Amino acid sequence: MTTLTPLQPEQLYQSCDPGQFDFQTTADLEDLTEIVGQVRAMDALRFGAGIRHEGYNLFVLGPAGIGKRSMVRQFLDKKAREEPEPFDWCYVNNFDLPHKPLALRLPFGMGTKLNADIENLVDYLRSAIPALFESDEYRAKANAIQEEFRKRQDQVFTELADDAVKHDIVLLRTQEGFAFAPTQNQEVIPPEGYEKLPEEDRRRYEASIAEFQKRLESILNHIPQWQRERNERVKQLNRETMLATVEQMINELRSTYSDLPEVIKYLDIIQQDMVENGDLFLKQKESYTLSGMSISTRETFHRYKINVLVTNVTKSGAPIVSEDNPTYSNLIGRVEHIAQLGALVTDFTLIKAGALHRANGGYLLLDIRKVLMQPFAWEGLKRALKSREVYIESLGQMYSLVSTVSLEPEPIPLEAKIVLFGDRLLYYLLQEYDPEFGELFKVAADFEEQIERNTETHQLYARLVATLSRKEELLPFDRSAVARVIEHSARLVGDAERLSTHMHSVANLLRESDYCASEAGHAAIEASDVQRAIDSQIRRQDRLRDQLYEAILRDTLMISTEGKVTGQVNGLSVIALGDFAFAQPTRITATTRLGDGEMINIEREVKLSGAIHSKGVLILSSFLASKFARNQPLALSASLVFEQSYGYIDGDSASLAELCALLSNLANAPIKQSLAITGSVNQFGQAQAIGAVNEKIEGFFDICIARGLNGEQGVLIPAANVKHLMLRRDVVEAAEAGKFKIYEVESVDQAIAILTGLPAGKSDDKGNYPEGSVNHKVVVRLVELTRIRESFALRLRDKPSTSKKQN
Repeated sequence: MTTLTPLQPEQLYQSCDPGQFDFQTTADLEDLTEIVGQVRAMDALRFGAGIRHEGYNLFVLGPAGIGKRSMVRQFLDKKAREEPEPFDWCYVNNFDLPHKPLALRLPFGMGTKLNADIENLVDYLRSAIPALFESDEYRAKANAIQEEFRKRQDQVFTELADDAVKHDIVLLRTQEGFAFAPTQNQEVIPPEGYEKLPEEDRRRYEASIAEFQKRLESILNHIPQWQRERNERVKQLNRETMLATVEQMINELRSTYSDLPEVIKYLDIIQQDMVENGDLFLKQKESYTLSGMSISTRETFHRYKINVLVTNVTKSGAPIVSEDNPTYSNLIGRVEHIAQLGALVTDFTLIKAGALHRANGGYLLLDIRKVLMQPFAWEGLKRALKSREVYIESLGQMYSLVSTVSLEPEPIPLEAKIVLFGDRLLYYLLQEYDPEFGELFKVAADFEEQIERNTETHQLYARLVATLSRKEELLPFDRSAVARVIEHSARLVGDAERLSTHMHSVANLLRESDYCASEAGHAAIEASDVQRAIDSQIRRQDRLRDQLYEAILRDTLMISTEGKVTGQVNGLSVIALGDFAFAQPTRITATTRLGDGEMINIEREVKLSGAIHSKGVLILSSFLASKFARNQPLALSASLVFEQSYGYIDGDSASLAELCALLSNLANAPIKQSLAITGSVNQFGQAQAIGAVNEKIEGFFDICIARGLNGEQGVLIPAANVKHLMLRRDVVEAAEAGKFKIYEVESVDQAIAILTGLPAGKSDDKGNYPEGSVNHKVVVRLVELTRIRESFALRLRDKPSTSKKQN
């Protein structure tokens, strides 16, 4: 049997040599201008931001904390500065259909200017027009019109009165109106005198009065028409007066905006409205009386305001908008209302922009998780992207939940690139279950969580430390501190050959190292300061670990670290609590008995076993049957259990330990309790890599060192996990002193040989194992069980059948 030796100390920790750096502190280094290890993601980002076709929006994948948002923002900031400035968008009054405001597109920065120009125009007209209508020139023209119509009316009545006099009739003006009376010698005949007149004279008077009455009625019927003509003349005078003033002012604006046809068209519209509604500038405010109180409403010239929805006067280049609260209204925009006499009213000036409006012509950055959590936000975003328009519509109006009068603003064309940030799970779920997602977000930028560790990346990491320390205004890091940060980065990803790209964790370590250095009075951050920061991070989170280990050391949880026991092995599981993970040594036991090949996973029977753990048990059962029972039935039943485990168990990292416990029981070969084992196994008995190997080794080491190291303790790990080792310094020192051993195993045979101290045994050409080997003992036991089962079956077959009659 080949003797397996423990791993060498240099295999347990891949240190970073500070001598490879040619700087004294990071203050000597330049800032990092490139993105470390994210070539694939940056290529995708560059492609997605550059292509200008429908549906090529971006989804940035990766876990939180790796700095993907800051990297994307840094890239877009540089790109956006080279892109053209976006248009300004305004909403203006639709004088024909006030409930459908019109959208007005203006060049960059012109929205605010147009708004100011219109306000100045209105302010000027508010004072100029009342003064103009009070001027002597206007009064003279208006009086001339009034005098002309008065003379015309007087002339008609004078002619009527003169004609009546010729027929001895007089036209009288009374409080009740006009009346005709007969006269004699130019005197009105009194009623009693009129009765004494001859019948012929009375008939003559009555005929004359009737004729003049008809002429009077005709004149009176023409008076309203004359008044309308007079009023129309006055209105025409008012229009001409208004036009002379308004056109002069608006012509100045026309010359300013001569290259903007949409503005010219709008100026024509407001000129026509101002001319037609000059009285609005005279009364200034609308008011009415309610219950004896005079109520003033909004100023009448409010209709001429410009609602500058989006303007970009403060920053050149394409806009980059990040919406942290992506509700439906914050994305799409909204129409606000104001309370007026118990009712909610609105107009075009109360239209508010959403994030899509502000990002139009640029980039909108959104967290997909936040978008999906907001009702209707995701559907609203997709609807805008599909139609390439932003249509402002309230949810209450959309679903007929409210009856408040609202607006229907003209949709605004959408030309924005949407960048969603989220983890991979959400991306693939949307790909699977949302058929529109793939059409709208065709570019995925997948950020790496780790990068290859080599001399080049060490230099880049040093510059990264320099960049972050300057950005955070931290003390500079010396070479040893940078080396310790790199080593810890490898530990974060659990791989000696990789470095972490989780910038959040790295930045936190730098800040805390700076605090430790400041407390120690160091001018530059040293490796000891970094180590203290790491120790402090662990100390703040290890309360539950300490309580668990205390329970083991007080024998509340039974974990043996010395002696030998058959069918019992120390397994290693991991508990992850937030950012902190630690190992939980667990006693795994196996029992066997005569049976028909049934493998009982007690955790599974009580529904405490996950699917992957159950799969591991089935695999080891298959291995056992294929190796030892190819030509005979497997005449045993076995039970496997995690002792003193009261929670849910999943994962297959204990399947190698379970198999060793089972073989130990079958071979009656005691297992050294000074050793722990971790690893999964396949159907061929090969040891497979598992996760959190460093935490598992350190967890068993902490129990052993608390009880006292005796040189026999150690941990068995799969050979595939050796490259992942980045163990604590005290573990490495104990291994270097020969007090703690770490073995790599490639198969269950190697593992059982180390655990029992017996050779596993290799079969010859006939399938026989050497006597005294573990495998030979297993075969002997299985043959024994098979014979027992066969003899039992023969006894049952040979036993005479009897029948009993029950009364």
